[in-house]
Amino acid sequence: MLHEEGVEHAWKRHERNHHALRAGLEALGMAFIVPEGERTPQLNAVSVPEGVDEAAVRRRLLDEFNLEIGGGLGVLAGTIWRIGLMGYGSRPENVLRCLEALGTVLADEGLSVSKEEAIAEAQQALAEQATA
Repeated sequence: MLHEEGVEHAWKRHERNHHALRAGLEALGMAFIVPEGERTPQLNAVSVPEGVDEAAVRRRLLDEFNLEIGGGLGVLAGTIWRIGLMGYGSRPENVLRCLEALGTVLADEGLSVSKEEAIAEAQQALAEQATA
């Protein structure tokens, strides 16, 4: 599949989807732990919002939405989530699905978030990247 798509196109696709995910996650109030110039678009590490049971959120995402995100490792265990956008999985529909599911679960956890706003921000980022 990579050969058919071409490496440069695959890099651009990953970058475009990363920008959309970033816009949506930031609309949900989440902060990236890696400075922007040092990030890789394939693995997005964000801080878990204060007061959220990160393992319970990940468990619900998997059980109810069939969506798996990683927890932090080592000293970051329990404090971050790792959201992958790799290979064939780096698609706009997966970004939007992730934001919808995460927004739903975070709202259920008592956070004041809008999954609709997160999705709209991601769609705007996708539209901007398409014209760039």
